[in-house]
Amino acid sequence: MSRILILSTLVALAGSAAAKPVVVGSKLDPEAQILGQMILLTLKNAGIEVTDRTSLGDTGVNRKAILAGEIDVYPEYTGNAVYLFPKAKITPKQAGNPGTIYGLARQLDSRNGITWLKPAQVNNTWVIAVPQSLAQSARLSSVADLARYLKAGGKFKIAGSPEFFNRPDTMPAFEAAYGFKLSSAQKLVLAGATPPQTQQAAAQGTSGVNAAMAYGTDGSLAALKMVALKDPKGAQAVYQPAVIIRTETLKANPQIATLLNRVFSTLNQNTMQGLNAQVALEGRSAQSVAQAYLKGKGLIK
Repeated sequence: MSRILILSTLVALAGSAAAKPVVVGSKLDPEAQILGQMILLTLKNAGIEVTDRTSLGDTGVNRKAILAGEIDVYPEYTGNAVYLFPKAKITPKQAGNPGTIYGLARQLDSRNGITWLKPAQVNNTWVIAVPQSLAQSARLSSVADLARYLKAGGKFKIAGSPEFFNRPDTMPAFEAAYGFKLSSAQKLVLAGATPPQTQQAAAQGTSGVNAAMAYGTDGSLAALKMVALKDPKGAQAVYQPAVIIRTETLKANPQIATLLNRVFSTLNQNTMQGLNAQVALEGRSAQSVAQAYLKGKGLIK
């Protein structure tokens, strides 16, 4: 009789573990909030009880929370493996390869009881952006094309922050990888500049500027008709968004992997830029943007 009682208790405990609300976190920027709401709404639509802790804080805050079990899941970026696991000494070549950096992030975090689901085909990293008109007239789609254009004497001046020009992993990394060197006259250094501001300068041709520092999924890119140049040599770390989840939570709710992998597989660079613009430029809430997108794709009711 005691064995039956013990077995019943174990079954009840397992059931309660599976029914425990899944706590969803996210960072503060528009893209993180949108992705966090996609996670939240997808799980809720599937009948999984959730607790909303999106817009929790920066990378460090979310990281501490998931390691402490205060949140169960949040969207992270593969490129952050360089900073999350400094002892691993991930090289620029590894960080610039999408499959390699994802594999390293997944492997290294498995030791912490965290599982990385499949990343979206999106790269929210440092990029050089140019107006569509220049991209078309000079046939620029990548930084390799830009290097060719510069060596042929093409007119070029880029706006960026001191960080963008001085950090070794930003513009200097582009220059080293693609074999060009900008002169001081080809740089407009704007103290405290944000990507939307530099892109505005390039779009308007302010002070002769026709290029700007940017992040790959900036919503302002599409709005200002700017083109983010591709980085085929992987000069920059790849920052693909992926769901990370406590392995214990995933075991209790195994359907989560299928649900969220399906959602993230629908995202691409242009889609993410457009969604970000709806929040950053149009003032819509992250929840309304995420909900409209998921419904439009038939991912939730």
